[in-house]
Amino acid sequence: MNRNIFFSLLIILFTGGRGNAQTPDFTYSPTIGAAQLFTAGNQLGYPIIRLNSPDQLELHFDDIDESVKNYYYAIVLCNEDWTPAEVTEFDYIKGFNQIRIENYRISSVALTHYVHYTATIPDPNCVPIHSGNYLLKVFLDGDTSKLAFTRRFLVTDAKVKIQSQLLTPQNFELAHTYQNIQFRLNVSAVNPPNPLDQVRVVVMQNYRWDNAIHGVKPRVYFNSDLQYNGADDFNFEGGSEWRWADLQSFRFQSDRVLTANYGKTSTDIFLKPDVDRSQREFYFYKDYNGGYILQTQEAYSAQYQTDYATVHFIFVPGGNIPLDNKDVYLLGRFTGGGLNDSTKMVWNDEKRIYERNFRMKQGFYSYSYVAVDRNDPAMKGSFAQTEGNHVESENDYMILVYYRALGARADELIGITRFNSLNK
Repeated sequence: MNRNIFFSLLIILFTGGRGNAQTPDFTYSPTIGAAQLFTAGNQLGYPIIRLNSPDQLELHFDDIDESVKNYYYAIVLCNEDWTPAEVTEFDYIKGFNQIRIENYRISSVALTHYVHYTATIPDPNCVPIHSGNYLLKVFLDGDTSKLAFTRRFLVTDAKVKIQSQLLTPQNFELAHTYQNIQFRLNVSAVNPPNPLDQVRVVVMQNYRWDNAIHGVKPRVYFNSDLQYNGADDFNFEGGSEWRWADLQSFRFQSDRVLTANYGKTSTDIFLKPDVDRSQREFYFYKDYNGGYILQTQEAYSAQYQTDYATVHFIFVPGGNIPLDNKDVYLLGRFTGGGLNDSTKMVWNDEKRIYERNFRMKQGFYSYSYVAVDRNDPAMKGSFAQTEGNHVESENDYMILVYYRALGARADELIGITRFNSLNK
């Protein structure tokens, strides 16, 4: 048998055909609620761990069902573009790749009955030994075809230093609405024979993958020093400060709540309509940049005693006119952060509004609305017709540096830096 064919068969055997159901940050099961993966002790912390370190992540989720189920998780190494790496599990895991989630607690006090599950990652029996992008898959009964949800996380191996700066775009038309990122890095630690092809960078704003910029080559390469200083290479919409919904209590309504309906077994929360802010002046306030925290004002456990409600969102476009040839999506990490059918707002022609309902657990949420051109295959969201863009807006940025060694079948994550626009 041809050696390449044999190796390909091994990959299929040990990955269980993992090419299917690989949509990152997506919830497949309708009974899953409040799925979170974050830095241990910090709900706002993006899930990143350092290779060969004691860093840990926390996994939390609820099953809106009174029965206890057998949930497992597995991790899949992915390349820079989130396609599964063509390697076997032995190449990136020390131990086993199916870990049963044994910690759970049945809800109490809450009207909504659910079982809360939690796990710590990495498990001592499943330790990543390769840096890069990872997809966490949670599924039932040890059967990966019974996928409940997926979440991304990163494993870094810092081999390169990154010097970054935030600038005002040189393009006058963008100077008041966009933010420009430039940076340089030295790759002498890995000494790539062909750095222009072997090194790739990704720049993200507010941990969003829908508008991440990748595929850009350095403008200058000299003596292992790569400079990404193009005037228009990494321009990001400034946006506005994110909207918020304070749902820490369902009994005491916050200023963002219009009204609420309380049933014997369920609660409906109607938020005040969100109007188009694209023509408004900039106004600064501290926000979570799309993040959220599950917590309550009552003396209850946020994990297994807080309740769920059906929360009704309304977006009112300018002039109550639907956006031409564009769809509107609600953007926030509580939905997984993706732009898909589950986050797409629905146009109500009678009321002349966009609306959508989400099942949400008690907490404090930040969110925004983006418009997506229906002819854009990349599904890149824009704030231009929903939130407005301002160069003064506070945003978090992250630069990721990937490296593919000669003959390797997977990308390594060899550099990472994070900074805030107010600190640059």
